[in-house]
Amino acid sequence: MAESPLPPRTRFALGTASLGNLYAPMSDQRARAVLETAWECGARYFDTAPHYGLGLAERRLGAFLATKPRAEFVVSTKVGRLLVPDPGGAHRLDVEHGFHVPADHRRVWDFSTAGVRRGLDESLSRLGLDSVDIVYLHDPDEHDLGPALAEGLPAVAALRAEGLAAAVGLGSKSTAALAAGARSGTLDLLMVAGRFTLLEQPALDDVLPACHAHDVGVVAAGVFNSGLLAEPEPSERAHYEYGAPPPEVLTRAREIAAVCAEFGVDLPTAALHYPLREPLVRTVVVGAATPGEVRQDHRRLCATVPGELWTTLRGKGLVRW
Repeated sequence: MAESPLPPRTRFALGTASLGNLYAPMSDQRARAVLETAWECGARYFDTAPHYGLGLAERRLGAFLATKPRAEFVVSTKVGRLLVPDPGGAHRLDVEHGFHVPADHRRVWDFSTAGVRRGLDESLSRLGLDSVDIVYLHDPDEHDLGPALAEGLPAVAALRAEGLAAAVGLGSKSTAALAAGARSGTLDLLMVAGRFTLLEQPALDDVLPACHAHDVGVVAAGVFNSGLLAEPEPSERAHYEYGAPPPEVLTRAREIAAVCAEFGVDLPTAALHYPLREPLVRTVVVGAATPGEVRQDHRRLCATVPGELWTTLRGKGLVRW
């Protein structure tokens, strides 16, 4: 496997789903301001995907990165969903997938060698790059996990061998997919989305042990569990798994928030710091819809969190580790 292109510990990385108009429209000007602010705050790793706004996030990120020295940033994108023109959808928005963009393309699953190659080629065109630092298989479990891995793993390994990606990985919310990817012996990184957070740690069962056994690094994403942990006081109006939080989940989040408050730490700060306690975690990827959100998350990542907080949460049975 290749050595990861990420520095040993890059605490702050920017995810770009919001730049694809996730949940609400965003102007080009605000998207650029979000990216500029992230850069000013020291972010040098940017994650994107064709899925995010049917290519809009990649185009916006590419226009921004064109102003920066190539050696100074790390960029990742994802393969497995091809964007196919759909002129009949141009009159409606892609809100079925959460994005406020014209649905003038449709997503088609394709983890074949040709599909993965085509997907990356199209991403490189939108990004304006000759290669990426990391390419992830994107949500193979949402298609058909066994065949997707059987085809997709050799396909991304070939991209790495040809120098089109310095490292390869798999990004998913599924612990089964993540653990299978780690055990394959092919991957350098996993993007663990929402499965190793302050609220939930199912990745402790199979995923992290497999990563330790096979020397696979971890990129922690979805650390706010779709938004439930993004505010100091968890709200029933917040997103959880892209929907409303079940009552028992909301209660648990509020119990965690109360313990954090006892130690003078707000819930989002604890959520950002929690996965970084695991040495395999190379960075935390955080999305932002405004420059203010970027600055706030950066301040939170720079804050000090007392070790007693974790001990207390574990003693109360609110975290497993």
